[in-house]
Amino acid sequence: MNIFLRELKANRKALIIWSVCMFLLVLSGMSKYTAYSSSGQNNALFNSMPHSLKALLGFGSFDVTTMSGYFAMLFLYIELTVAIHAVLLGAGIVAKEERDKTTEFLIVKPLSRTAVITAKLFAALVEVFVLNIVTLVSSIFMVDAYNKGADISGEIVRFMVSMFIVQLIFLSLGAALAAFIKNPKASGSLSAGVLLASFVVSKITDLTDRLNMLNLLSPFKYFSYKDLVEGGGLSAGIIIPAILLVAVLSALTYFFYRKRDLNV
Repeated sequence: MNIFLRELKANRKALIIWSVCMFLLVLSGMSKYTAYSSSGQNNALFNSMPHSLKALLGFGSFDVTTMSGYFAMLFLYIELTVAIHAVLLGAGIVAKEERDKTTEFLIVKPLSRTAVITAKLFAALVEVFVLNIVTLVSSIFMVDAYNKGADISGEIVRFMVSMFIVQLIFLSLGAALAAFIKNPKASGSLSAGVLLASFVVSKITDLTDRLNMLNLLSPFKYFSYKDLVEGGGLSAGIIIPAILLVAVLSALTYFFYRKRDLNV
């Protein structure tokens, strides 16, 4: 419990900063909605854009002059931001003692490595959950302030549930890589690199349907924004494998962390 509270306290300032940044991201994104929806000419302009450009910008097939379509476009950037937070948090919370040369703090405690990593992962889980809730509340509040049409709060909740699963995937990925890599200072960079590659894959598959099989390599493509916008629920066929992936990565974190030689 002491390690759990220590990790929460140590990351408190960073969590506050990330939360403020997420609120500002939603605020700045929603403040641009008026420009998108103010003129019918905008819709014709977006429709005239080539598919490749719309895919790269995150428009896809959405009508961004409506609140529902616009939020789906904005959500791409929201999800990318919280995924970066999750993967860096997962890598950092596992490797920080070795990186900061404070490994003695863990060694002298009468706790097993399993107990240590459990406390760390649980603290990281709480932080990811808090950031998700901050984003959810910010999104509902700001969308309500700018929305002149039908309420889309239910849609936003579905987006945030899917985002939380993506956060868990990258959190466990960062933790597993940090537990596996011998150089603790390199774990964050490698984790961020894997996330970036995953995002690039998601953009490549947006450009052509011929490479849809690559979507398995990108958690950003596990949930269909189109289905969420159209009122579809979250598919159990996607949620269950995604949770299993989180479980496998978490198990690998325990395995590698128990086997590694901690640098004092």
